[in-house]
Amino acid sequence: MNDLLAPNIRPFTARNDATLQARQPQRADPGFEVLWAREASEVRDAQRLRFRVFSEEMGAQLTPLAGAPAGHDVDRFDAFCEHLLVRANSARGEPGEVIGTYRVLTPDAARRAGGLYSDTEFDLERVRPWLGTAVELGRSCVHPQWRAGGVVMALWGALGEFMLANRLDTMIGCASIGMRDGGHGAASLWARLRETHLAPPEWRVTPRLALPVDELRQDLEIDTPALIKGYLRCGAKVLGAPAWDPDFRTADLPLLMRFDDLPARYRKHFLGA
Repeated sequence: MNDLLAPNIRPFTARNDATLQARQPQRADPGFEVLWAREASEVRDAQRLRFRVFSEEMGAQLTPLAGAPAGHDVDRFDAFCEHLLVRANSARGEPGEVIGTYRVLTPDAARRAGGLYSDTEFDLERVRPWLGTAVELGRSCVHPQWRAGGVVMALWGALGEFMLANRLDTMIGCASIGMRDGGHGAASLWARLRETHLAPPEWRVTPRLALPVDELRQDLEIDTPALIKGYLRCGAKVLGAPAWDPDFRTADLPLLMRFDDLPARYRKHFLGA
C-alpha cells in the first residue's frame, strides 16, 4: 500500500485522530455506495477523479506534488484529511469507479497541517473562534455523468453523520466559480450574493489575492453553481469577497455553515432529524 504514496505523504487511515469516529455509511442508493477511504489506493481513486474534473474539464493548472503520480490531483493537505467517496456499484460485485468525493480536514488535523487550506486564500482571523468545532470541506467534485443524481445529497448525509459523531458543528470552505469568461460571471454573482447572503461584519474575511471585481462586469444574469446554491439553501453565509486562484482558474467564495442555522427542511440530510 505505501508504495502508492508520494515520499512526503504519510500512510492514510480514516482514523487519523485517536478519537475520530468515521464508520462507513449505509448504502444510500442502489446505484452507488458512500464510504470513507481506508486505503491509500482509495485516496488515489479520489485524486484521479479530482484531476479529471479540475484539470481536464475545468482547465486547472495543477502543480504536482513531488513524487505524486501523473493524472492525480495531490496537494500537501491530502495526507491530513479524511476522504469521503462515492463509488458506482459494479455489476460484477467489484469496487466500482469513484464518482464523487469530498475531503474533510478536522480541527486536530488542521493543527498538524499548520492551518486550513482556506488560510492560503483568506485571512481567517475573524472566524478563528468557530474553528475549534469546524471541519474544512474541500476538493468536492462529482463525475459529470452523475451530477443529476443523488450523489451530493448522499455525501452530505455522510458528512452530517461524521460531524455529529465527532461533536463538530460548523463547516467552512472555499466554493469555486469558473472564470472561462474572465471573471465577469463570478463578479456578478458576488454582487448579488453580498446583498442576500453576506455574513455579519464581525465574521468577514479578506482574500489574500482578491478577484478584481471593480474591473469586471457585475450586472450579468448568472446562475448560481449548484453546489453553492445547495450550501446557501442550508443556511451558509458568504464570509467576504472572492479570492482569485490563478492555478485553478477560479474565483473562490469563502463560506461558513453552522448546524444551528440549518432550515428544518434540510436537517434530515445532514442530521438525520
